[in-house]
Amino acid sequence: MTRCGNVVLAGPPNVGKSTLLNALVGEHLAIVSPKPQSTRLPVVGLLTRADAQFIFTDSPGLLEPEYRLHEAMRAAALRAIADADVIAYLHPLSEYPAPALQGVARLDRPPRAPVVTVYTKADLVPLSDRPTVRPSDGIVVAAGRGEGLDALLDALRARLPDGPFHYGPDDLATQPSRFFAAEFVREAAFELLHEELPYSVAVEIDEFREGAAPVYIRAVVYVERDSQKGIVIGAGGRTIKTLGQAARGKIEALLGEPVFLELRVKVLPKWRRHAPSLKRLGYAG
Repeated sequence: MTRCGNVVLAGPPNVGKSTLLNALVGEHLAIVSPKPQSTRLPVVGLLTRADAQFIFTDSPGLLEPEYRLHEAMRAAALRAIADADVIAYLHPLSEYPAPALQGVARLDRPPRAPVVTVYTKADLVPLSDRPTVRPSDGIVVAAGRGEGLDALLDALRARLPDGPFHYGPDDLATQPSRFFAAEFVREAAFELLHEELPYSVAVEIDEFREGAAPVYIRAVVYVERDSQKGIVIGAGGRTIKTLGQAARGKIEALLGEPVFLELRVKVLPKWRRHAPSLKRLGYAG
């Protein structure tokens, strides 16, 4: 008998959900940034181990919305929790013990799916200061160095429903390559742009041509104001060139083949607060 189910990684912003997803599937799929709220749409990664297939969903952080994009992100996180077969609820080990997920997510009732509490960023807590976490209380992990991942997988597997695999055993993701191309451009923006500017960046893939070398990708980088457009382009186009080089390397690593990436910068006024713009960019559910 095999087991298969949707395991949702849930929790507040910046608790290590994306880092954990990447560590579990062994591939860089989700944006990783020290800046919170970098995950806007759920990212799905797959892991098949022996008789179990884990469909991991890295959901947006459970935040207090300040504008329409935040509302869409929170709604996506709540949908993921509602659809989960198992919930991995992430909380930093340095802030042990974790409050109940129901309160953090402001749910009317406890989630339907079983919850495994995962204490993250253990590598940031000296061994002498680590609290004693019993297996019944949760699993302690340091995803960046692989600590606790096997114990976590064992705990999640025990809660997966019986059923056939939904995907091939070698599959790593369910979303198309163009989705990850856009995400990696955004990740480069989080790495290279400062202060609040990355939060004003959205990316839309205009063209994605495979079947010839290099893969040709044309993308539009949207910002909200003309002044931001100038910053993203940079003097003599240096900033957008550097951003493109960083993103291209990430895309090539995922696709395993050379990529020609063309980036254009356009202004889409107040897109984070404009419902039609959010829908156009895929953030409206």
